[in-house]
Amino acid sequence: MHTQLKSITAYRQQLVTGMCQASWRPTVTGLVSSRGYRGDSPEDTRGDLIEIPLPPWEEKPDEPTNIKRRRLLYESRKRGMLENCILLSLFAKRYLNTMSENQLLQYDRLINEPSNDWDIYYWATEAQPTPDVYQGDVMDMLKEFTKNRNQEQRLDAPSLEYLEKESQ
Repeated sequence: MHTQLKSITAYRQQLVTGMCQASWRPTVTGLVSSRGYRGDSPEDTRGDLIEIPLPPWEEKPDEPTNIKRRRLLYESRKRGMLENCILLSLFAKRYLNTMSENQLLQYDRLINEPSNDWDIYYWATEAQPTPDVYQGDVMDMLKEFTKNRNQEQRLDAPSLEYLEKESQ
């Protein structure tokens, strides 16, 4: 029984270590990001590593500004992880309607080109350095917003009622 408990404890430690190592592995190298979903196993052999290719991000130069803002608002709310859903949807609520065309392009690239939401979160919280390709006005605004200097309660994405008020 004691040997079994040691074995389970060792397996748990190996599993947690593997997960932590996988979460800190950068997906961006240099100026070109790797687009794909990697399902990492807790094993170090990485023999069962799968990479699912994602289509490359493409700029939409002819998209009308009002449509772009609505799309970016939606994409800010529907993320792969709750932390970014809350952070980006609150950020979009505050800044999206005042962003210039260049800032909208920066924001579009930032939230849609990297395939790993954790990368965006780590850059915004400054846990990892932001690659040069994503550094700019919008990233500076997002980093400052993330600091939450006014200590606002940010536990959930904003309700959509504010959209109805703005359209009236």
